[in-house]
Amino acid sequence: MAQLVKLQDYISRYQIDLSRYPTQFVRLKKSQWERVKQQWLSGEETPEWQHIESDEDTRQGKKTFSFFEKLKLKKETKEIENIEDVDVSNELMNPEEEIPEEETTLFFEPKIVYQPTSIEELKKMFMDQFFHFQIKWASSTLREKSYVDPKFLRDSLLRTILQRLPDSFLVLYYPIIKVKKAPVELDIILLTPTECLCITLVEQEEQAVFVGNSDRFWTKKIGKTSKKMLNPLIQLNRMESIITQLFAANNVDMPIRKVLLSRNGYFDYPGSVFNVQFIDKRELSQWMNQLSRYSSPMKRMQMQAAQAILQTVQTTSFNRDIWKVEQQEQ
Repeated sequence: MAQLVKLQDYISRYQIDLSRYPTQFVRLKKSQWERVKQQWLSGEETPEWQHIESDEDTRQGKKTFSFFEKLKLKKETKEIENIEDVDVSNELMNPEEEIPEEETTLFFEPKIVYQPTSIEELKKMFMDQFFHFQIKWASSTLREKSYVDPKFLRDSLLRTILQRLPDSFLVLYYPIIKVKKAPVELDIILLTPTECLCITLVEQEEQAVFVGNSDRFWTKKIGKTSKKMLNPLIQLNRMESIITQLFAANNVDMPIRKVLLSRNGYFDYPGSVFNVQFIDKRELSQWMNQLSRYSSPMKRMQMQAAQAILQTVQTTSFNRDIWKVEQQEQ
């Protein structure tokens, strides 16, 4: 699973210690998976999970699965990473270094909500619940936490990116950074061990065709209807410009590649644009597969790139003690 190092303006433990938490996250995931897998293989009765649920989960109650949902799960397991093959190496870490764990924020214990019939089904269940834990992991520290908008727990793109891409990828999802003291929301930033991908999502109606050119406005076509829309390359180029400046100011030598992404539509752009990759419904599967097969440990320059961005982000959070007082008063 790719690592979510920054989500909007939420607090991030990676801002505190970027050399420690990437490796700790991967070790946690791997150890918990091994425990769950062994319990399942041995036929042991899996204890009730004390899974860290979102506020949305708490309100809606535990999810159960119908027969048809189980069939759908089996179909989707082909896209799940092999958890046994995760690479926990990191150029910034000493392999012999002992990493202390935090009792209050690192506890994750999966809950089997129905009995899986295959190891792939078990893996799918584990990954989905670990995704919820990962949102908590990415929006809290030992002393602080942020209110998480429930929409992120339902965000299919965020889930896909985190579940399908390698552990060595660092993800900043619509981070809010300060540019000359003014908050600016960027789009999606993927920091691979060797490059930075700036991604702008263009998704509207299903099967929409986005006809582009170098002008300020593009045309969106749905069937026989046409409508003007703002050129998404403007936002993408602005993001690249900001990241380029941050890298230059912090001596980060990492190539930046721009991606215009649409999972449910198509791009019609005559010619080509320098350093921009157009990924639409036709190329999406191949593009994701190519990224998911990327095999390389985390690199020092990758960490420096992440640090350069994290030191400029805006953060909105509150002290955990305040949270406990509020709960007691309710």
